[in-house]
Amino acid sequence: MSEERVRIQDDLYEAVNGEWLKTAVIPDDKPTTGGFSTLAENVEKIMMDDFKALAEGTKETDIKEMRYAISLYKKAIDKERRNAEGIAPVFSVLEKINALETVEDLNEAAADFLLEGLELPVSMEVTEDMEDATRNVFITYGPSIILPDTTYYADDNESGKKLVAVYKDMAQKILKYAPLSEEEQKTYIEDTIAYDALIAGKVKSKLEWSEYYKNNNPMDIEEVASYVAPFDIQKVLTDLYGDKAPSIVVVYDPKAVKEMNGYFSKENFKLYKHWLYVKTLLNATAYLSIELKSLGTTYRRALTGVAADPSLEKEAYQVVSALYKEPVGVYYGRTYFGEEAKKDIVAMVHKIIDTYKLRMQKNTFLADQTKEKAIRKLSTIEVKMGYPDEIKEIWSKLVFDEEDSYYEALCKISKIRTKDLLDELHKPVDRTKWVMPGHMVNACYNPSANDITFPAAILQKPFYSLDQSASENLGGIGAVIGHEISHAFDNNGAKFDENGNLNNWWLDEDFKAFEDLTKDMIEQFDAIEFHGGKVSGELTVSENIADNGGVGVTLEIMHTLEDADYKSYFKNWARIWCMKAKEEYIQLLLANDVHSPTAIRANIPPRNFTEWYEAFDVTETDQMYIAPEKRISIW
Repeated sequence: MSEERVRIQDDLYEAVNGEWLKTAVIPDDKPTTGGFSTLAENVEKIMMDDFKALAEGTKETDIKEMRYAISLYKKAIDKERRNAEGIAPVFSVLEKINALETVEDLNEAAADFLLEGLELPVSMEVTEDMEDATRNVFITYGPSIILPDTTYYADDNESGKKLVAVYKDMAQKILKYAPLSEEEQKTYIEDTIAYDALIAGKVKSKLEWSEYYKNNNPMDIEEVASYVAPFDIQKVLTDLYGDKAPSIVVVYDPKAVKEMNGYFSKENFKLYKHWLYVKTLLNATAYLSIELKSLGTTYRRALTGVAADPSLEKEAYQVVSALYKEPVGVYYGRTYFGEEAKKDIVAMVHKIIDTYKLRMQKNTFLADQTKEKAIRKLSTIEVKMGYPDEIKEIWSKLVFDEEDSYYEALCKISKIRTKDLLDELHKPVDRTKWVMPGHMVNACYNPSANDITFPAAILQKPFYSLDQSASENLGGIGAVIGHEISHAFDNNGAKFDENGNLNNWWLDEDFKAFEDLTKDMIEQFDAIEFHGGKVSGELTVSENIADNGGVGVTLEIMHTLEDADYKSYFKNWARIWCMKAKEEYIQLLLANDVHSPTAIRANIPPRNFTEWYEAFDVTETDQMYIAPEKRISIW
């Protein structure tokens, strides 16, 4: 890149962030820095200090669940004990796997395996029913694969071949600690790779998963059982639920389930067993000796370009804060999130929703009947801002014994949590649940609840501050709020009604017009070159629709401000997407992430709106120009 300063009319992202990007240093234990990442790093530092103080007794909290978290944290940072125990804590689990001789043996153990988090021939969970968001359903889909996506298994995919080699090398080094002969170690690894290749030919790709409304495929349990035999899914359900076993199962990945005999059969049982053994051991390394822990991150580091593991204390905080996410999030919110800021943000959310309603009323491609239903959906969006008022009962049940090893404690916690989630099958959906904790730097829209969640941790500069101007806040958190609201009307969310049910509330001609605009959005982003690769407009379309909506609705609010500063708005929009990343991580995101690269997220949406051209006198000779007839504004 030329040393000459980039013009904002040619590249908004580079003009705003370029100087910082030149000197920014990515931490050795992270794949990125800047924007979301820097905020997350800062929150992490604050919370690590608090965890240390709580562990040492120099700080106290009245949140009892935090005490369990701190007790687990102490086990995690006990290097001497972890090194002394080595691989031993996982032996009993590995022995159970090795004791399996037949499929019938697996069927007897399968319900316990599911509770213990061991991978079965098909994955199984309980979640909200897409057709009736007030109740839960039992779901099933294919098992997980080693590589990031099915596309990595293509014969001409060199990245996939390199990653498989890294995974095999890592497995070879770790299996030397297992109670297996050298010949057995070699066989187990070869069988793991072979079984993984079988799975990859059946399960959904990232692109297929991105259309999540297509997950809704209810089937009679007898039909599902016929597909997955000789694995006995009916026995699993009976063992879990007795005479209340569900008669209907929702199949999220029909191809993987219907073609299960392509990867699981009596003939392939040995492959499955060795695959399960290797994956279980490799997953366990994170909680065993420090040497095994380091070996176990080899593949992840190669995948993301990360040079080093985090410190033991940082990793302990990361693990524990994820396991006890709600109590930790409430602790963070109560300690560091101000009520004044919360009131201001909530008011902004309602202003954005009201403005969204006005934009719906002015919409040119929807009939009045469809507009009314869209406005009703906007009126019923629930706003979850900051952190929950109360901590759910389950978090006080995640206990373990003082003498337990770190790994054993984690297994107990995981089993209690899994059983609780499976037990929700016959309970009504709890709409008060938060899908993101207060200490997470992120935000989301949940189509099944028709709610938006903004954790306390994201409500900081550059996204938001009481010290920033209204224009800056609208270009930051305001546009992100608008983005999440827009997910209610993206290519997935648009198929759910105001109650969170999968339900066609559109007139056919209206939805056809929306689909045409969606195709335009796909084309606007598709094949944009980035770091030697190309953006997939199809994979990223839902997020691109949301970005477009977020910018559109907040620009409308800008017109109501007496001191509107459009330059500050657009500059802060670019600032929140600032990110410097390892090249390996960039390539990983480009191939697998439903979000467009951050530089493109910063640069494309503004070009669709007149305010951008007026703010910086952008003309057709500038690179940040799109001809009026090619500009898109869906919502």
